[in-house]
Amino acid sequence: MSSFAPASSKKAKKRAAVDGVDGEFFPGIQKIQYKPDAGPEDVLCFKHYNASEIVYGKSMEEWLRFSVCYWHTFRGTGADPFGFPTLHRPWEDGTDSMENAKRRLGAAFEFFTKLGVKYWTFHDRDIAPEGNDLAETNRNLDEVVDLAVKLQGETGMKLLWGTCNLFANPRYMNGAATNPDAHIVAHAAAQVKKGLEVTKRLGGQNFVFWGGREGYHTILNTDVLAELSHMANFFKMAVAHKKKIGFTGQFLLEPKPKEPTKHQYDYDAMTVIGFLKHFGLEKDFKLNIEPNHTTLAGHGYEHDVVMASAFDMLGSIDSNTGSPDLGWDTDQFPMDVKNCTMVMKTVLEMGGLAPGGLNFDCKVRRESTDLEDMFISHVGAMDAFARGLKSAAKVLQEGVLTRLVKERYLSFSSGIGAKIAKGTATIEECEDYIMQKGEPKAASGKQEKFEAILNHYV
Repeated sequence: MSSFAPASSKKAKKRAAVDGVDGEFFPGIQKIQYKPDAGPEDVLCFKHYNASEIVYGKSMEEWLRFSVCYWHTFRGTGADPFGFPTLHRPWEDGTDSMENAKRRLGAAFEFFTKLGVKYWTFHDRDIAPEGNDLAETNRNLDEVVDLAVKLQGETGMKLLWGTCNLFANPRYMNGAATNPDAHIVAHAAAQVKKGLEVTKRLGGQNFVFWGGREGYHTILNTDVLAELSHMANFFKMAVAHKKKIGFTGQFLLEPKPKEPTKHQYDYDAMTVIGFLKHFGLEKDFKLNIEPNHTTLAGHGYEHDVVMASAFDMLGSIDSNTGSPDLGWDTDQFPMDVKNCTMVMKTVLEMGGLAPGGLNFDCKVRRESTDLEDMFISHVGAMDAFARGLKSAAKVLQEGVLTRLVKERYLSFSSGIGAKIAKGTATIEECEDYIMQKGEPKAASGKQEKFEAILNHYV
């Protein structure tokens, strides 16, 4: 039995919201409007996100750069390890045909247009079916990309980034760039070559590498240094091809500590930064941070965003959240305004994310089965980030937290502290200083005061 409901013939006769595909896929749902006075149950409108509103010197649209991901929103079925698909979309016919792929793409662009976002993201295997060999697969991808180019032109949509699915096919069960079989590593490289070329054709502003199976389940059968070295050389091949074809987008690496392997090599932001610097790749890559992955690594929600930004390595953010009490990657929509405030404070401090953005790497819950739930989830998350943006702007404009942090480190502005900060102090000078000044007095960190101040703005 098919896991998808067939598209109705009635819908197939309707004209699409965009040219080039048949059907209207979200009948009854109009373009989402900004209605700041809407009531609590008015969930198909923005109450806080006003694209043209100026906040901290730029429009909300410029700061937030929202993007819809194709894999969860249009390939997600609601299936999980304990249950069959629950999300039966009317444009799906249950096949992996080219016809179905094109119809799905038409539905996606109608969704993007009605939601009012400007960017989208995809894996190569999300948008086009895999063929019997690489040549057929590439032809399928080219044919769907032809339609995507047309739809982008008609709607004004832009590609925030493209990426390659190097983890789902059984050939990659032992990894892609880190696979112990060179034949498979070469296949992954060939797939990335094509992925880069179609991303360039679609005007992609970035290209992401997520090492879905780049890690190990047991160290007993693993040569860690060989695998990390092979992965670095894989990235160097990609850098060389990027330059050869004239792709000017930013390369991004996405950290994750576990899942599907026991240990992922790109564990967290600092692990990835260390890897890039060790192999001389730090000038070619930045990081795509997913906060749900950050919390899986045992850090606070904003930790990897802050760490990547501190080292000028934050390129983009996969804006989602998880349920820490569950302990796995749930890819939920971000609805916590305080979390959004902390992320946007970092984004404002660095002057913006461009050419990156806030990509909703999120999926509706398997119990949220109505078509309108696809819109409600995105609208709610966009409003949460709009509130976070405005709260973060107030934090920085009033400067209370900034001043208190500066005062906490004031001892590094003169004397021995200034020498330590500049790296010119000697260990003997430190000893002499203590001999003269005596035992230091520990100062309160005032954590609760800082938390209370943040609550004033959120």
